[in-house]
Parts: sequence; C-alpha cells; structure tokens
Amino acid sequence: RMRPAAIPLHTCALPAFQQTLETLTVAHNCGFCRARHPRCVLFSPDLITMSKKTLAFQAEVAQLLHLVTHSLYSNKEIFLRELISNASDACDKLRFEAINDASLYGGDSELKLRLTLDKDAKTLTITDNGIGMSMQEAIDNLGTIAKSGTKDFVSKLTGDQKADSNLIGQFGVGFYSGFIVADKITVESRRAGLPANEAVRWVSDGGASGGDAFEVEPITREARGTSVILHLRDDAQDYTQTWKVKNIVNKYSDHISLPIQMEKEEWKDGELINPGDENGGRQPGAMVKTGEWETVNKASALWTRPKKEVTQEQYDEFYKAISHDY
Repeated sequence: RMRPAAIPLHTCALPAFQQTLETLTVAHNCGFCRARHPRCVLFSPDLITMSKKTLAFQAEVAQLLHLVTHSLYSNKEIFLRELISNASDACDKLRFEAINDASLYGGDSELKLRLTLDKDAKTLTITDNGIGMSMQEAIDNLGTIAKSGTKDFVSKLTGDQKADSNLIGQFGVGFYSGFIVADKITVESRRAGLPANEAVRWVSDGGASGGDAFEVEPITREARGTSVILHLRDDAQDYTQTWKVKNIVNKYSDHISLPIQMEKEEWKDGELINPGDENGGRQPGAMVKTGEWETVNKASALWTRPKKEVTQEQYDEFYKAISHDY
C-alpha cells in the first residue's frame, strides 16, 4: 500500500471529471486508471474525500429533460408509476445479487417501497431498500452517460402528449418523468455492500435555472437503497394528498409484488373553540399521521390471486405494465 498522495486529474481517463476536479487524493488498487496509474483509487472503497461537484448532463439527457417538462405535461400522474417501477427493479436487482452474496442484505432482507408525503416541505419521496447506487453509478445512470434508450425515446416522440407519455417507460428513462411535477429532484443513495459514509446525494432542477447541470456530493446514509425526493411545483401540490397518491398506486402499481407503504392517517377532531364548552363548536378537524406504516397495494403478483378477486381493470393495467401497449 502506498502513502496517499495527490496527482493531477489530467492523468485520469474518466472524462466526466476532467473539467471539474483539479486533483484527486489516491491510495491503491483501482481498475479505472490502471493503465496510467495502477494505484489510483477513483471511486474505490479507499476514496478519501470529495466535495460537492457540478457536472453537465450529456446532450441527449438535456434534450430529454426539456421534452419531459414541456411536452409530457398532460398526463402528469405517470411519474409515480415510473418511479415505483424503478424502485421495484432496484429491489429485484438486490435479490438477484444476493443469491451469490447474502451479506448484501445487511440484516434487512424484507424488501419494500415507501412513499412519504410532506405538505409543509412540498415534497413527495419514493424510498426503496434495494440495491442502491455508488457515487459513480449515480453519475452514470442519472446524468453524464446517456443510455441508448434516451436517444431512441426522443426519436419516437409523436407530439401526441398522451401517447408520448406512455412511451417513457419503454426506453429506460422513466426517472426523468419526475420533472413533470417537480422543479427539483434530490436523490440520496447507498449501494448495498458499501459503508454508510460512501453514500451519494444527486441534485438537479432539470435545467429550470438555465443550466444543463447536476450536483453530486458524498454523504453519510445509514440505510441501504435509494430515496428520490421530488420538490413539487406549485401546480402539483395535490400529490401531497394521501388519497390521491393511493389512487394512483392502485391504478398503476397494484400488481407490484413488493409492499408499497405509506404513513397511516386517521381523522382527528379539532380543538374546542371554547375550552370546556362542548356546545361552543370546534376548530376544523384534519387527517393526522399516526406514526405507523400501512401497505396500500395488494403486494402480490396478479397471477397468484384467485380469479374472482381480479377485476378487468386490474387485468388491463397489468397488461399495459408488461407490454407497454397503452
């Protein structure tokens, strides 16, 4: 093991960082730069420090963001379908990798999704305890390296907002549908198997501020998996309403085999206007959170249920989900 040292970044072969970092702190055993610097640890478990950095979206991703926020606005609720689908996929990936390495579960093998609504903060958060992402995976998957599906998606757009909104899941770009309802998205994630202090925070306003860029920084996150925090637009505040989000889950995601949980709410009467006087009226009541979680989907595959329990609408939605035939 060599003594940590700083080397100029221009010796590193990763283009995503050539314009943003001047030096790297390095130690040993990295596969990214082995040809030039066999002991560099760019994004290995030995990475010591990295401050918040701003990186540019790849051109195709920037174009996609513009299209999502300006052309797919007529069917806003699809964003939740896509983000729940992504979260479910992340849990499936963990289950697959854990076949060969059960330690990835870290004592938490009960896979689930949670939706958290915060009216005061104006946020909707989708959290899973699936495979999670490392720093480099967050950069690659959410910004700088456009998947082949991104360009294909753009080429297939027809101008029909309803039809185009249903294309988004076919090309692996469903994450960006969050910008239909959010003016900023924060993603916090820790990959299974990595220590808590090697988690990542990714933040972008989707180009709303005039720049096609996103920020990444290391954070500490105890929980494995990913949280996608949508900072909702003023005209999308109804997505902090429990009844509305439950309806969307039941419409699009009831067939998801993992439990989708939300904070349980119950009705609470308002305080007495005149304390001690039951006849003097009360302040308006409201639904309040109980601190418990409840599962809001069936959490079982459609084909495992008795035929009489499955409605035609559920058949139709399941068919659309697996075939993308909308």
